[in-house]
Amino acid sequence: MAKSYLNLPSNPDLRAKATKLRKAGNLSEVLFWNKVKKNQLFGLDFDRQKIIGNFIVDFYCPEINLVIEINGESHDFKGKYDQDRQLFLRSLGLIVLNIEDIRIKKDLENVIVEVFDLCKMLKNTVC
Repeated sequence: MAKSYLNLPSNPDLRAKATKLRKAGNLSEVLFWNKVKKNQLFGLDFDRQKIIGNFIVDFYCPEINLVIEINGESHDFKGKYDQDRQLFLRSLGLIVLNIEDIRIKKDLENVIVEVFDLCKMLKNTVC
């Protein structure tokens, strides 16, 4: 089980960068966010551009310890960074789901169904 939401490590030096990323929002992240914000997905609350340790994750749901990363062109040359982030997040007991950017743009409804099914399974496991 992951640490509670408030006890996750967080680097306060990344606040400005997280805010900038939230405001800039690439298309895939905005499309996904519009489907999960305001408890639309299984009644779960998602945070966008959440700082965990020295990393900023695209989406985080504390209730089910789920991190969702949308992988697009910005990840093409960050293999080691992405691997280190994944290992760190998993070391905290978080589940990490990676979704390809192109899937959000071309098959959003099926992606949301898959994420919904995962959230449902995780929520039933946590409760």
